[in-house]
Amino acid sequence: MDKGIGIHIEGLSKRYGAGDTAVDALKEVNMSVAPGEVVGLIGPSGSGKTTLLKCLGAVIEPTKGRMTLGGEVIYDNAWKISDLRVLRRDRIGFIFQAPYLIPFLDVTDNVALLPMLAGRPNGEARARALELLQALDVAHRAKAETSELSGGEQQRVSIARALANRPPVILADEPTAPLDSERALAVMRILNQMATQYQTAIIVVTHDEKIIPTFRRIYNIRDGRTFEEAGEGRALE
Repeated sequence: MDKGIGIHIEGLSKRYGAGDTAVDALKEVNMSVAPGEVVGLIGPSGSGKTTLLKCLGAVIEPTKGRMTLGGEVIYDNAWKISDLRVLRRDRIGFIFQAPYLIPFLDVTDNVALLPMLAGRPNGEARARALELLQALDVAHRAKAETSELSGGEQQRVSIARALANRPPVILADEPTAPLDSERALAVMRILNQMATQYQTAIIVVTHDEKIIPTFRRIYNIRDGRTFEEAGEGRALE
C-alpha cells in the first residue's frame, strides 16, 4: 500500500437512469489529492459536486472508473472493499456544514466514539481524542456538554472527530457556509494545519467566496467534468 497517495480517481463516471432518460452526473472525472494537501472543489449547483462527494465517500456507487484511497484500490468498475461501512468509518473523515455532534455525549466521547466503534480500547480512544482536542485548542472543553460550546468550538470538535481514526482522506462539505469571514478563515487555517500535521488529504466542497483564495489548487466541476486550476494560495497566518 502506497502511503504517498491520499486519494486518486481516474475516469470516474456516474449515470442515473437508462436509455433516453439517462443523466450523466459525472463524466470521466480525474482528481488527485496528496497527503497533507487541502484542495477546493467548486462549481455551480447541479454541476456534479454532490454526486462526486458521495462517490468519494463510498455513499453511492459510481458507474465506472477507478478510485485509490491511501494507496489501496477501493473501486475499479466495482467496489473492491467488502464492507463499505467499515471503509467510511475507518478510512474517510466527514465534516459537514453543521457539526452534528451527539448531544448526550460530552466532547471527549463525541471524538472518541469512532475509534471505540473501530475496536480500540476506551482508554486509547479517549487519549487520541484528547490529543486532537489539544491540537485544536479545545482541550479545556473536553468534559463539556455539546450544548455548552460556541459554534466555532463545535466545528473544531467536528474536525477532531473527522481525524479520530487517522483517515487518509477527509471530505468537508461546505464547512464554512454559515460563518463570518473571520471564523471561516479560522476553519481553513485549522484544516490546513491538520492536513500538514496528520498528512491527511482534504477536499473542501464550497460555494464560499471568502475561502476560495486560500486554496493552492482547485477543481472546478462543470457539467459533470472537472477542470484543475491553480489557486491563489493566500496565506492564512
